Amino acid sequence: MKAYKYLLATLAFGSATLLTGCRDDFSEINTDPSAVVKGDIPYLFAEAVNQFDPQGYLVYFYNAPMQYAWAGMGLSSGGASEGILTPTIDGDQSRKYMDVLRVLRAMEHEMELQDEEDRSLNEPYVEAAKVMSIYLGIFATDMYGSLPYKEAAQAAYGGTLTPVYDRVEDLYDFWLSELDQAVEVFSTTSATIKANEDVVYSGDRKKWAKFANSLKLKIAVRMLAQNESKAKQVAAEVASSPAGYLNALDEDVRFNKGKVRLTGDEGYVNDRIYHWSNGFSGCVGTETVINFMVNNQDPRVRFIFTKNEWNSKVVQGYYDAGLEIPEFIEKNVVSTVGADGKKKFVKWGGLGEPWVRYYGLTEAWMAKDDNTGKYRWFFPSSYTNADKELYLHNKEGNNPKFYTPYSTLNQMMIIGRNYNAAQQVEAATLPDDTYTFTTNDRPWYGMYMSAAEVNLYLAEFAMLDGKEGDAKKYYDKALDLSVRSYDALARENQVAYYSIVQGCFGYDPNEKPIDLKEGEIEAMLSNDQYAFTGTAAEKLEKIYVQELLHFMLYPNEVYVTARRSGYPSYQSNLLKRATYAEIPAAKIPRRFPTGAVLDDDISADVKRSAYAEQGLTSTSSGMYDQVLATERLWADKNAPEWGAGRSK
Repeated sequence: MKAYKYLLATLAFGSATLLTGCRDDFSEINTDPSAVVKGDIPYLFAEAVNQFDPQGYLVYFYNAPMQYAWAGMGLSSGGASEGILTPTIDGDQSRKYMDVLRVLRAMEHEMELQDEEDRSLNEPYVEAAKVMSIYLGIFATDMYGSLPYKEAAQAAYGGTLTPVYDRVEDLYDFWLSELDQAVEVFSTTSATIKANEDVVYSGDRKKWAKFANSLKLKIAVRMLAQNESKAKQVAAEVASSPAGYLNALDEDVRFNKGKVRLTGDEGYVNDRIYHWSNGFSGCVGTETVINFMVNNQDPRVRFIFTKNEWNSKVVQGYYDAGLEIPEFIEKNVVSTVGADGKKKFVKWGGLGEPWVRYYGLTEAWMAKDDNTGKYRWFFPSSYTNADKELYLHNKEGNNPKFYTPYSTLNQMMIIGRNYNAAQQVEAATLPDDTYTFTTNDRPWYGMYMSAAEVNLYLAEFAMLDGKEGDAKKYYDKALDLSVRSYDALARENQVAYYSIVQGCFGYDPNEKPIDLKEGEIEAMLSNDQYAFTGTAAEKLEKIYVQELLHFMLYPNEVYVTARRSGYPSYQSNLLKRATYAEIPAAKIPRRFPTGAVLDDDISADVKRSAYAEQGLTSTSSGMYDQVLATERLWADKNAPEWGAGRSK
């Protein structure tokens, strides 16, 4: 979206400025004051945006399969098993907020060194960085509860190396106050944020004010289980604020951090442009979730998930080999039988392409270990005759290929790619064919908060207040915006099979683009399961289900939404959660492991005290089953059990 030129200077400056540690105690010794580098606040702000990443590589690699499974909204590619209950220490993702907070502290320090005029000019940059820092702080409290914030990252400027852990309820109040201040500054200051120094909003302070005001709703919904009256008060303030809230597609917090691939040793910079360079472990949609979306013709299924590998040429390849194809795919194929007695693909039936390319993974318990053949298309390695019955081979009878029939989380929506020969994206092809449909670099666009999310929260609060008319207005707008936001994100990320992507439609003559089409949103909203109809309880459930669907690319958000709402419900007639006797709700973790507290940690006593105050056991390997499902964080206390739904 914005030019990348300013970012390089930021990175060079940031790396020199932010790597502060013990050496800072000696920074004034034997140093010519004229040679000391002073921070440039707009550059520091750009570095804060650079560091901003609520859900990076380790979240998707380690946590995502667990979070989707715990929430009842997805699975790993290994399917349903007791492994769902086994979390991993996640690379200390709880500290991600510190990456931005450290930059914010540097900005605050530089502000103290400036005169009143310069402070006034730079104030909007500092407030914008605060908003980013608070956003990440909310994620950290979601998973780990109390954390050091108010005193944190101050050691380089005379503060403590052992900051206290602030209680979540205190942080919520503090952050709400900080966001109010940010809204005030953005709304009243005459100072500007330069467009080329702001990849988020191109210097539009009105949009920054709306973002700050809307972020209060993220806190408010997390307060509902503990302080519903305060949560409703905050929501009312957001809705009535003169600053406004995110309420249009061009107000989404959706941006990329740069577009120019660098060569040489610039891994840090390229990771910011492309999110990261690695792949991630398989997260897949379940039959329940994907069938729900396809049956209701929800266009988001095409952006959130991938098409499966069963294009029409693959179908014909199996017919030519005299092999059966998966029954759920066969029912959507119109075919004839040729003179040779073999089937010939004629066209797609059912809803047609692209809808017929989206199927979920079975949720059957331990299906991966079933050797009867019932689940052979999901787990071919467990099937004795897989090579003969499930795989295609080349003309020489070699190069066996299996084609995944279900849809995975769309990796191209989560990471960009700087392509080389090893990273080209290829279409699903027959064993003797090759076809590459994209080799162009794709800088990554992330969507962090959207007008759709905000309207869903407002619909939720309206229903809790019994204002069904207002709730319908917010709900309908939210779904419209959600689909349009995902369509825009897929286009910006150049997702495979979007019409603008080079070469996507040259291999399979029956391939169709995934772009949003006119009339699809109206058709989706006309379906009973999506229309805002039913009893008050059913309408509230629809809001929560739509929040879960809107967050399907974001495992942290899916987990928190399912935890605080109790949906999807085990008893639902809408989107029913799978029930496993081996994994009752009472065993599903409600927080992440704290990690062991080591004796040589200078903050060991502070951490132990903070965990004890929250009633948490310090959790490391081997202790998960004992405490993670029973010990709740502050915001989670009084929330429904998994799958129980809300009582009102």
